[in-house]
Amino acid sequence: MNVAVWTAITVLAATSIGGLFCLGARIDALGGRLDGVGNSLGARIDARGDALQARIDELGGRLDDRIDAMASRIDGRIDAQAGRIDALAVRFDSLKARMDGRFDNLEARLDTHLERHTG
Repeated sequence: MNVAVWTAITVLAATSIGGLFCLGARIDALGGRLDGVGNSLGARIDARGDALQARIDELGGRLDDRIDAMASRIDGRIDAQAGRIDALAVRFDSLKARMDGRFDNLEARLDTHLERHTG
């Protein structure tokens, strides 16, 4: 009876070890397949990333060109406005000189009037 028990235990152990060996081999095979899929996916993602980066660079260049063109147009308009503002400053200076002269004349007339009545 002892021999039969030990035989059963040995057969069970051998079956378990064989099952574990087979399971290990399948896990290794699946790991290899996963590595292949991971590498393939990584290459695809890198290719997409490179394509997107090229597209972003192209759009960035086009945007830079548009911004530069608009900046040039705005600079021209600002320069034109600066010329108009300078012309207005000259006109204001002329008006100020005329008003100063008129105020001086009015001040002199008021002084004369006050001296006549108070003096």
